[in-house]
Amino acid sequence: MPATISLSALSLSAPDGRLLSTDLDLTFGCERTGLVGRNGVGKTTLLRAIAGDLPVAAGKVAVGGSVGLLSQAVRHRPGETIADLFEVRAGLAVLRRAEAGIASMDELADADWTLEERVAAALLAVGIGAPLETPLAELSGGQATRVRLAALTFAAPDFLLLDEPTNNLDREGRQAVIALLAGWKAGAIVVSHDRELLETMDAIVELTSLGAARYGGNWSHYRREKAIALEAARHDLADAEKQIAEIDRSAQRSVETKARRDRRGKGTAAKGGMPRIIAGLRKDRSEDSGGVNARITGRRREQALGALSDARERIEILQPFAVTLAPTGLASRKDVLKLDDVSAGYDAAEPILRNVSLSIVGPERVAVTGPNGVGKTTLLKLLVGDLQPLSGRLWITADVAMLDQSVGLLDPETSILENFRRINPQADANACRASLARFTFRAGAAEQIVGALSGGEMLRAGLACVLGGPRPPSLLILDEPTNHLDVASLETIEAGLRAYDGALLVVSHDEAFLNALGMTRRWQLRRSERPGVKAWIEASGE
Repeated sequence: MPATISLSALSLSAPDGRLLSTDLDLTFGCERTGLVGRNGVGKTTLLRAIAGDLPVAAGKVAVGGSVGLLSQAVRHRPGETIADLFEVRAGLAVLRRAEAGIASMDELADADWTLEERVAAALLAVGIGAPLETPLAELSGGQATRVRLAALTFAAPDFLLLDEPTNNLDREGRQAVIALLAGWKAGAIVVSHDRELLETMDAIVELTSLGAARYGGNWSHYRREKAIALEAARHDLADAEKQIAEIDRSAQRSVETKARRDRRGKGTAAKGGMPRIIAGLRKDRSEDSGGVNARITGRRREQALGALSDARERIEILQPFAVTLAPTGLASRKDVLKLDDVSAGYDAAEPILRNVSLSIVGPERVAVTGPNGVGKTTLLKLLVGDLQPLSGRLWITADVAMLDQSVGLLDPETSILENFRRINPQADANACRASLARFTFRAGAAEQIVGALSGGEMLRAGLACVLGGPRPPSLLILDEPTNHLDVASLETIEAGLRAYDGALLVVSHDEAFLNALGMTRRWQLRRSERPGVKAWIEASGE
């Protein structure tokens, strides 16, 4: 019997008791399903409920088969090794005793002689070649994620439950995860904002405040279906608005007609042309008719208002974000940034970057890519003045702003509005409110304390404060801006950056994000083979 996961009338709650989702009815089979939705909607909670790690508020989770869960944050035990993660320490010990000629006959009979080879193959599938005795504490965050994923696939569960498996991975790591899932023959439910990974899915399930919807097909198919749904919602909204207007006009005509009829009746009765009893009966019938008509009109209007509210809610969920920004005034031929034969690092005897010559002219859009640990952070510190060149010259002739992953330019103790006023002191109160509203921080939302925001909200707030003012900076530098963002937040950020007319320098492993921004050039950092040099930069699109 094929393995399945069934959710019946399922309701999920956050740890603080807040209700996240209600009445979810879904079935997952032997396919790769991407699970998408805004941050905080309950995607991680759903994975943990399926894995049995969390109780459900109501409803039922039925799992037919085994599951393996890859969480975003895992703490390793002191001394834990790759072998421990694969749960093969005992089996490897038997093989070591066999090699030394000290294994018992029972051990030799039960030994798994292919164990090392199979574990090595699982690690190689995610691009890891470290020895099994390697402590997990010695691995980078990205390497640890890949090793944990390899251990999951080695256990061969019926379903992989993966929570943001490509977060913090460099390009090589992302490609390894995509390749592994492409060859996975069992079921998988993948929470991700990585659109390149989502393109490889067999189906997309979206969680929203309205519930869950399943779309057969990959990310592109899902986006096409969403566009069709948006057009339908707009059509329904227009119909509901027309219907309400027609109901209101019809009700007004009925009131006016009744008023004219009542005036004529009163005139006839006053002239003595109608017996009093008949006049009274006609008045009663008129009042009864008016009451019935009013109730019918009221019900029709209530139904139309319900349809209007439903259409507006659907459009709010589906509507893509767009924003307009003030111009930077950056001229097309202005020298923005220039490095002339620059070497940089923390040790003059062994620089991380050596003899680098690069430039940005006018509103160019430059992508900085390369594997983790190759020197991208060093380059950014150099550009924003946190690190001085060891040799060579560096010019930056434009005003510059940088948004790192933690959006450190914002004060986490104060509100978004207060941060905007601090960064844009020349903007008056109305301009502040209007600018924040363009980034969907309207009314009370602008009063939120920055430290309480989600990752996506914080980056959007940072962009609003930096780009939403009367004169945005001419050069904007972004360091891995897409980590931990849901797709809706990503598209919001992309819309804001597409409207920006200054120079843009973006460090990212997310190719879909870079493509959406229309990057015109690329600085590729590569590990150097030259003695005394850790990295070199290959510039394309010069």
